[in-house]
Amino acid sequence: MTKAEMKKHTCCFTGHRKIPPEEVPVVTQRLRNVLMESIKNGYRYFGSGGALGFDVLTARTVLELKQECPHIRLILVLPCRNQTRGWNKADIAEYKRIKSKADKVVYTSEQYYTGCMQKRNRHLVDNSSLCICYLKEQTGGTAYTVHYAEKCGLKIINIAK
Repeated sequence: MTKAEMKKHTCCFTGHRKIPPEEVPVVTQRLRNVLMESIKNGYRYFGSGGALGFDVLTARTVLELKQECPHIRLILVLPCRNQTRGWNKADIAEYKRIKSKADKVVYTSEQYYTGCMQKRNRHLVDNSSLCICYLKEQTGGTAYTVHYAEKCGLKIINIAK
């Protein structure tokens, strides 16, 4: 499969690190519904950035859907090898569990530096044709990534609405 063909079948995710606990069940169900529709429309590759919050939720959901749709693939696109510095033990354990079940892991940088998160986000967008997001605020990394995805011509589905 060429890079262009793969891009046509690839979806990336971007979203806030904090999702209000009372919204998690609704957001999860919306995500599941949008993913099932995307899979029906030919999407096979799902890229997640591995951050806390929405990224973890998307990765978990893709892994769950692999039970029903074993042809789909979870690709973790991580900003650096020490992404979990400062995280608590439970979050690190879940990150490692997800990483161990991912079909592919890509690091866009070896070590953390100012700008490595944006580099990761651009990589996700540059290799996708669909962006599923959880966007409620018009500033910050998620807003930047969604605006970049729009500029690049990706279809955007915001499940926060």
